[in-house]
Amino acid sequence: MPEVPVITIDGPSGSGKGTVSARVAAALGWHILDSGALYRLTGHAVQKAGIGFNNPTQAADIARNLDVEFQDGQILLDGEDVSLAIRTEQAGNNASRVAAMPEVRAALLDWQREAARPPGLVADGRDMGTTVFPDAPLKVFLTASAEERAKRRYKQLKEKGIASNIADLAAEIRERDERDSTRAASPLLPAEDALVVDSTGMDIDTVVETILRAARERGLGTA
Repeated sequence: MPEVPVITIDGPSGSGKGTVSARVAAALGWHILDSGALYRLTGHAVQKAGIGFNNPTQAADIARNLDVEFQDGQILLDGEDVSLAIRTEQAGNNASRVAAMPEVRAALLDWQREAARPPGLVADGRDMGTTVFPDAPLKVFLTASAEERAKRRYKQLKEKGIASNIADLAAEIRERDERDSTRAASPLLPAEDALVVDSTGMDIDTVVETILRAARERGLGTA
């Protein structure tokens, strides 16, 4: 068990990791790591730099030197608020592309591990339980069908006034799943000892309580 207790919550795009992780962290009074934001930031910075996505050495250099600030719900990159820019579908696809580069993953590894601070950390990502925190006392793999995830994403985009199509979203999700699960570096897979939670048809309160119950069983936090 790590010196600082860690709960990892991995899973594919649209599985609800971010919302669930935030709720679990709030219930426990722990810190939270949104590792996906780091990859989205890297992808955004790579695109902005105009170097393309076929140069892993330069992409890793960008990842290693990200000038990022997380403050009051905002994410600043080089002093610019990119909170909304890194949440677009394009930003998600760019994140998936840089995440497939071993050099980028290595560049961000220490940054992610340094997020583990007392009293504990909830780490949200793709390889938190398999690579970043392999000794975490509770590893969760949160998933849902591609159709369910597309519906959720469609609802999110609609609430933001962004036009989209469920069929197109489902196709993009399946493509991203394929890329993430077959990449050579830290593929998207449940850890061998992970608690797999399929949230298809489940409401968020049920998912959160399932994870908190597992935390209590392991003596984690006071929730």
